Order: sequence, then C-alpha cells, then structure tokens
Amino acid sequence: MIPNDSLSAFTRHTHVALDGSGAGALAGLTMAVKDVYDIAGYRTGNGNPVWLETHPAAERTASSVQRLLDAGARMVGKTHTDELAYSLNGENMHYGTPTNPKAPGRIPGGSSSGSAAAVSGGLVDFSLGTDCGGSVRLPASYGGIYGIRTSHGLIPADGIVPLAASFDTVGWFTRTSELMLQVGDVLLPPSAPWAPKSLLIAADAFAAVDPTIVRALQQGIDRVKAAFPTIRDVNVYTGDPSEWSALFRILQGDEIREFHSDWIDRHKPVFGPGIRERFQWTRTIDPNDVATAKPKREIVAQHMAQLLSGDCLLCLPTAPGIAPKLKTAPEELEAFRARAFALLAVAGLARLPQINLPVGTLDDCPVGLSLIAPRGCDRGLLEWTATHFQ
Repeated sequence: MIPNDSLSAFTRHTHVALDGSGAGALAGLTMAVKDVYDIAGYRTGNGNPVWLETHPAAERTASSVQRLLDAGARMVGKTHTDELAYSLNGENMHYGTPTNPKAPGRIPGGSSSGSAAAVSGGLVDFSLGTDCGGSVRLPASYGGIYGIRTSHGLIPADGIVPLAASFDTVGWFTRTSELMLQVGDVLLPPSAPWAPKSLLIAADAFAAVDPTIVRALQQGIDRVKAAFPTIRDVNVYTGDPSEWSALFRILQGDEIREFHSDWIDRHKPVFGPGIRERFQWTRTIDPNDVATAKPKREIVAQHMAQLLSGDCLLCLPTAPGIAPKLKTAPEELEAFRARAFALLAVAGLARLPQINLPVGTLDDCPVGLSLIAPRGCDRGLLEWTATHFQ
C-alpha cells in the first residue's frame, strides 16, 4: 500500500506501484499518476466507483506514463481525481478530498487534486495530471507549486480517459522549475529552439481579478519583467472576458455530452453536487450554439497566435483568488468557477501552453502567476522558467 499518505492524495481502490527502468534522466525520482491514466493490467477509476466497476483492466499503459518509467522514475501510486474529471474543486463525494498542504481547510483544486497534493506535500518528486479546463493550472496555484498545461496535441493522450478531447492535455506538477524541465525533456517531442524576446502583460486579465490578488503577485510580476528588455501592456480579450468563458463551456460541454451520455444513461451513476448539475446541463446545449461557437474558437486561436507572434510571452493571473474553503456552498463555487474560466479559457481555446509560477501568497495561502507561450513552444517556456525561477 501507499506509504506515508498523510494527505489522502492516493487511491486505494486502484492502487498500483511500478518500478522504473533504474536508469535514465529521471532515475531515483518518484512520481504519482492521476487516476485517468491507464496502466496495463489495472482498471482506471476516473474518480467514480461505477466507472471502475463497468470498465475492464487496461490492455496498455498510457505512453506518457511508460516514457517516464523508461526514463527511470518510480511510480508510487495513482492519485485521486474529481468524478470523470469534470470539476475544478478536488472534492470527491465517493473517495474524499485530498488535503491541500499549503492551505489546510481549503480545497486542493481539481480535477488533478491528488497529484497536486502529493507534490505540494512532498510525498513524491513530481506527478502527472491532465488539464482540460484548468485541472493542472488551478490546483498548482492553490498548492503553491509549478504546473504546466502543454500545447494541445503535442504529447499523445493515448491511454487517458477523455473529458473533452479537443481541450484535453497532458500536464505535470513539481516543486522546482528545474524538475519541470527535466520531466518535459522526457515527455515533449524534439523541437526547434525557442526563447521569448518580449513580455506582454495582460492588462484586462489583471483588471478582472481583485486588486489584492494583483498586489500578492506583484513581486512575481516584477521578477518576470526584470528578464525582458521589451514589455508592453495588452488587452487579451476581444470583448468581455465572460464571452470567452461561455464559449469554452459550450464547446467543452458538448464534447462531454457526446462522450459520456450513453454511459451515464446505461449505468446511472450517482454524482456529487455541482458535477451532477453540470452533466445535466450538457444535455441542454443548443446544437446551433455549438455550430456558432466552433468558428469563434478559431478566431480566438488566430487572435492569440497574432498576439504572441514575435516570440512573446503573455503574463496573467492563474486564478481569480486563493483556494475556496472546504464545504463552500455549491452556488459560490460555481460563481468562482465562472470567474476562473475567464482566465483559464485563454490557453484552452487557443490550444496554448501555460505554466503556473508559485510566486504569491494572500492570507497565508498560495496564489499563482501564469505565463503563456506560443503553441508548440513548451520546451522553450520550461527552459526560460528554469533559468529565471531557480
């Protein structure tokens, strides 16, 4: 069983530990794996007991997990996730809620809750998560650790239970920027060298969060600015930020409905508060709204590609606030979720890489600053971070 799991980060019902190759770039390091990744010979729980009961053991291990094992990392266990990964909170009605070691009494963030907690609390060196709508970036901010959402499609998503395939990405957490790059060197494909030359400050994104958050991040912002000779303020959004949030939710929700509805109808699983209502809501999405949203997404992607052209990095808050308290009323969490999506949808809609930097605190709780790079420039983003945030 899992040794020293004082944070309830690891699953018991899908436990699996694997030795690495014993040699390679990650030899001697330990990792945890979110329970949406397949491991050959074991069932994937996906955060719900009915899912576990109704799916057979995996025939193959997810290629991202296998590459880390081949590079020498030892897998300690699988970690908790929200039900079917459809939440940003980390509170699981069936299996409990991992402790946020940097903000006790507050949610760890989801859906990569256990993976974030395991790294934040020092139980493993690094962990794998997935990021669809913010499921690595938000818990990284809440837990005071590094976390990356990679460019969509850059790392194969085989052997991972989908949530919304056109948004789902592989991501990981560490406590140091150096290890972020080491893991990236194993998982990312070869690419041409890239280094940012200019910094863009997302003025409208910073204006959308409480001034106390901006003040908490100011030292980190200044540290990023110090690395660039050219800095300018920009407006990221082409309209109200809530329009991008709504656009993301419609497209994500439609893909979730298409993938999960048949299974839900057949097996009638019980979902926790918030998640239950979201799955119900996906069935009300108007196909005409989806048809309208798809070309709008491409306009957003083109807009962001143009904004970041000329080797730019974009700086913005990761989250609208610190982690909400445990057992916060569902309606309050949904309101916070909507505000978070206005920030998180930027990279999601445009398929861009985004990294959380653990640079701020407010009321003794972590709050993160994010950098977004052009699509496919993930390794350059990690190299820049490792150089300037040692």
